[in-house]
Amino acid sequence: MRGEYLTVDADGHVLEPVDVWERYIDPKFRDRALRVGMDSDGFENLFIDNKPTRMLKGRLGALGGIEASGEEKLAFQIPGRRTYQDGAPAGGYDPKARLQVLDAEGIDKVLLYPTIGIAWEGGVKDPALALAYCRAYNRWIVDFCRADTQRLYPIAHITLLDPEAGAEEMQRARRDGCVGVYLSPDLAARGGRSLDDRAFDRLWAAAQDLSMPVAFHVVAREDLTFSSWARRGTGSDGLFMFAFLAVEVMAAFTQMMVTGLFERYPRLRCAVLEAGSNWITAWLDRLDHKLQRGGFPTALRMLPSEYFRRQCVISADPDETLTAPVVEHLGADYVIWASDYPHLDASFGVVNEIRERLAPLPPDAQRKVLGENVMRFYQLGG
Repeated sequence: MRGEYLTVDADGHVLEPVDVWERYIDPKFRDRALRVGMDSDGFENLFIDNKPTRMLKGRLGALGGIEASGEEKLAFQIPGRRTYQDGAPAGGYDPKARLQVLDAEGIDKVLLYPTIGIAWEGGVKDPALALAYCRAYNRWIVDFCRADTQRLYPIAHITLLDPEAGAEEMQRARRDGCVGVYLSPDLAARGGRSLDDRAFDRLWAAAQDLSMPVAFHVVAREDLTFSSWARRGTGSDGLFMFAFLAVEVMAAFTQMMVTGLFERYPRLRCAVLEAGSNWITAWLDRLDHKLQRGGFPTALRMLPSEYFRRQCVISADPDETLTAPVVEHLGADYVIWASDYPHLDASFGVVNEIRERLAPLPPDAQRKVLGENVMRFYQLGG
């Protein structure tokens, strides 16, 4: 333990080497592997099933960028000014370098999530291809984490386009050492189906039986839910869309709650990531109130806040100013924290920042939020 309290980053990211899918994908899908290359207009682009994206055209450098200055970060948003490699510090793709980053930042352990992996699901309609992309990434992230299995923890990427195959991949990934599951909150990533659709029953049962918490995390895709609200080309659209990435995570979590999935699967655990944490107390109060006063037919036998405390945690961003009061109101057992390294909006020194936010709390509450909650929730042992 490198600080006074065990410190566990609940949502760090890798920047996948561009050849990961070509090297790790099932051979029959190799000619359709995710790849980074030059498009017909001469821009670096992500190719999904051999088709270039619109969203990332010339902007792949913005997927990383933590080491960039303020002026340089603006350049990452201008098509063609920075490459994917320009934005990728070694800690994003080299496990030994990542361990050095953890040491420098005072982080004992980290749960690792994808980056390119959060950018392709809306562009894939073929369930078999989606499964192949997930399986390739899961194989690679397990290999990445073998550099130190007591500090680097792989999170499996699971597709919802084929829930039966997703459940099987979850089982395989668990055997390989993955400790949790990343799910896209995006409707397109599940074929437009509600999360309580019976097609997902086996997948939820598998997550419950395997003791693998599922986590919703923001995604990047061509046509986000609120994209029609953004004033394209005005300079304000980037900030608008960045802020509203959190809304889809909130929506997926809320759908999971109100449709009764936590009632049907009482041992299923869910982490809510990269949407901030300050909203959760007001949201649970609102859900409780509407359930009690609205007269809605429902499968819920408890209040939403009670399900949350039984089965959920939420991640606080280091820069949030109300984390301590949220922890006091919600309870110290239900809040974790995340660095978001090495993304453009992340920064260094976040451990000191989150410690300062938690300083008004008693020591036992600080210990829980900084690391003990992740260890308990993901059943990581010592």
